[in-house]
Amino acid sequence: MDKEKNKPAALLDQQPEPDQFRMEVLDGLSRKRKTLPCKYFYDERGSKLFDAICELEEYYLTRTELAIMEDHAAAMAERIGPACVLIELGSGSSIKTRILLSHLDHPAMYVPVDISREHLLQSVKALEKLFPSVPIQPVCADFNDTFELPNTDGIKGKFVIYFPGSTIGNLEPAQAVDFLQHLVDLKGHVDGMLIGVDLKKDREFLEPAYNDSQQVTAAFNLNLLVRINRELGADFQVDQFRHFATYNEQRGCMEIFLISEREQTVRVADQTVGFQPGERILTERSYKYSLADFSRLATAVGAQVDAVWTDPEEMFSLQYLTLPV
Repeated sequence: MDKEKNKPAALLDQQPEPDQFRMEVLDGLSRKRKTLPCKYFYDERGSKLFDAICELEEYYLTRTELAIMEDHAAAMAERIGPACVLIELGSGSSIKTRILLSHLDHPAMYVPVDISREHLLQSVKALEKLFPSVPIQPVCADFNDTFELPNTDGIKGKFVIYFPGSTIGNLEPAQAVDFLQHLVDLKGHVDGMLIGVDLKKDREFLEPAYNDSQQVTAAFNLNLLVRINRELGADFQVDQFRHFATYNEQRGCMEIFLISEREQTVRVADQTVGFQPGERILTERSYKYSLADFSRLATAVGAQVDAVWTDPEEMFSLQYLTLPV
């Protein structure tokens, strides 16, 4: 049995088709207020740039979440229980996951789900060395859509969704409710969800986190245009766009844009898209919640916030949601 567990993981590859990327890009750029889906940030270079963002002094989110994990992972593992199936959405480099896995009681399976195939496989290779007794089944998929889970027949532990970081904040609040419902229905019945939720803070603290002095976040944002050029045969002149991020107090979210520096026309696939000087492409929103706000989202899908762990300044939270039996 141990030899079976130690064999390399086989990838369940459900990466979105290129046509889906093309359709979503063209749809967003055809709108009066242009948008691009933030999920497409994460090609191989984008994933590496995001890892670099997580190391930045201004980017409080990752180090704060890691500190919470270091302080409270044992309590989280106790809530989750033994022999669980841990399904991580947007696993990336799985740095925080290592802390959680080291505290879990004989997890039955770890299922990292990520849209970036190469980054996913690199992360899994590293995790297999660190946790040779944990069966790992990677899934390359867009977790916003329906995707197939590996065979878990015979596993009696809890099925727990792990959704770290602040990705839930990239959804409009109504979309976040729909997404949580999608997670509830993912396996017929999910027992729990451990979700990272960024908490409300002042503009003076938030904006530097998305406008770092080394311009790594700018490179990450602009890389989306590089990817569109490469994969869709577009001709964006990347140096004619600039990164801009600001806090929208009315919405309670950070908004991240690419701004056209001049009047220009860009060909994307078989279509042309015109830009005026100063015209914006919205590439991401990142909503910030109060604890009461997020509790209301959970209640909307029949879930209950069973436990909340925060840092001393209450900048970030990890929340464990349970569902009725």
